Amino acid sequence: MTEIFTGNFTQQEPIPEEAIEAAVAVMRSGRLHRYNTAPGEAGETALLEQDFAALTGARHALALCSGGHAISTALRAVGVQPGDRVLTNAFTLAPVPGAIAALGAEPVYVGVTEGLVIDLDDLAARADQADVLLLSHMRGHICDMDRLMAICDGAGLIVVEDCAHTMGATWDGTPSGRHGRVGCYSTQTYKHVNSGEGGFLITDDDAVAARAVILSGSYMLYDRHLAAPGPEAFEAVKYDTPNISGRMDNLRAAILRPQLRRLDAQCAAWNARYEVVEAGLRGTPGLTLIDRPAREHFVGSSIQVLLMDWSTAAIGQVLSRCKARGVELKWFGDAEPQGYTSRYDSWRYAAHPPMPGSDRILQGIVDMRLPLTFSLEDCAQVAGIIRAEVGAVWQASNPA
Repeated sequence: MTEIFTGNFTQQEPIPEEAIEAAVAVMRSGRLHRYNTAPGEAGETALLEQDFAALTGARHALALCSGGHAISTALRAVGVQPGDRVLTNAFTLAPVPGAIAALGAEPVYVGVTEGLVIDLDDLAARADQADVLLLSHMRGHICDMDRLMAICDGAGLIVVEDCAHTMGATWDGTPSGRHGRVGCYSTQTYKHVNSGEGGFLITDDDAVAARAVILSGSYMLYDRHLAAPGPEAFEAVKYDTPNISGRMDNLRAAILRPQLRRLDAQCAAWNARYEVVEAGLRGTPGLTLIDRPAREHFVGSSIQVLLMDWSTAAIGQVLSRCKARGVELKWFGDAEPQGYTSRYDSWRYAAHPPMPGSDRILQGIVDMRLPLTFSLEDCAQVAGIIRAEVGAVWQASNPA
């Protein structure tokens, strides 16, 4: 009998009891808005920002309504204007170029390598085409950040990091989000802490932080922030920075604070599952695993493999055969956007030159979530199913 996997790839762990109790306390108070606090009370959102700044080592942190809003706020705060060109990854998800386009700016795509990171040679060639790089650590893959920052510093490029998939990850011991001018994170359900929707922005730059706080919708209540610069930073920007409300509320902040305290343990649990799947797939004919550099401490909340130079029909067979056995794989080579998955040439609001090298890699990227509701035994079963189905299609396509 053909083995069928019965797990759910979108089922997250329950919110911790401590977080539920904190959320109930906020609801009982009725004070959900971050600035609706009792006299002498900091509020859950301000405390969360203080916690996140301490976790990442940043001077300033701001909690926002989503990761995408964190990115657009960061771009505005570093000075991106309508008509500006902003460099970004060709391999990313739609909210990244979407944040650029929403400002009236123009995404300029940089290629992807077989390691699924930004192509640093291509970046060096394009570095004079923009003043800002919006760097996406797509699906948790971190490039050589020392070389990237050398290229960007040499060209005068401001770096904003999209760390939606790298909260808890590091490059050579430095937390993801701490190399650039600003780091942006997501707390959406499928990320490393879960408030349904939400995000963070961190920076050491006082002026950027002050603009971001006002942009987030602080009105003139910025003195109620615990991880923001002093009043002098706000005096310089408060009259010419628009209020674009995108605050996090105290309810979501209350849910997140206990989860942050568990982040290291959760990351270790994801990596244990990643290692089981990776081991189970190693040596599969026609399937390429992604080598992770020793200097990259990643969080394996998803796994990607390459079916390099496979035909569209053969990849489609792998996807359908795995799905029939309960294993949900996503493919970045499809010309038509599917669910969360799309590629740069389907975002028609941004012109782009041909990118044949990146197209070849995107054609082969297969992606799978690894929820913590899966046991290690589940992960071994999933890997076995993928290995068997990839092997069957490979053998049929490459007869001896």
